[in-house]
Amino acid sequence: MSKFEAAIAAYQTFTDAFQSIILSTVSLEGHPDASYAPFVMDGDRNIYIYVSGLSNHTQNLQAVPQASILFIADEQDTPQIFARKRLSYTCTAHLIEAETEQWLRIVDQFEDRFGNMIQLLRTLPDFRIFQLQPTSGRFVIGFGAAYAVDSNDLNQLIHLQGEAREGAQTED
Repeated sequence: MSKFEAAIAAYQTFTDAFQSIILSTVSLEGHPDASYAPFVMDGDRNIYIYVSGLSNHTQNLQAVPQASILFIADEQDTPQIFARKRLSYTCTAHLIEAETEQWLRIVDQFEDRFGNMIQLLRTLPDFRIFQLQPTSGRFVIGFGAAYAVDSNDLNQLIHLQGEAREGAQTED
């Protein structure tokens, strides 16, 4: 298996180890906010979060429907702290209307994944489901191993190297 094929394989399963995402949003006034949220993901790599309407990130997503999300390897599992394995996506946020067929399907996925707590959350009127639809992304395995997520096919990667890497906006 080539390094690129290994990177694709690692990318395909990287999110399986996580139950929550690190979530960055911005308020209507331009104030950044970092938070986290438990999630479920569909086969198209859309991420769904079930969040309280009282939280800053929910209010921010309603005002500015954009987010950056991050999956990052635990520091304890990282041999080199400057090269933590991570996956980030830039996303567009869409509110899923409550009690629709899509909402019911997603909340059932949350219950399958997170258990009885979801039954309680379903009774709380302020909880909402957002779909975070990735528009771009970056998967970093380590030094010299950074990949852009193909915006035309979110299951594919593009290896960043040389001049392309220098000209690209990087976060590694």
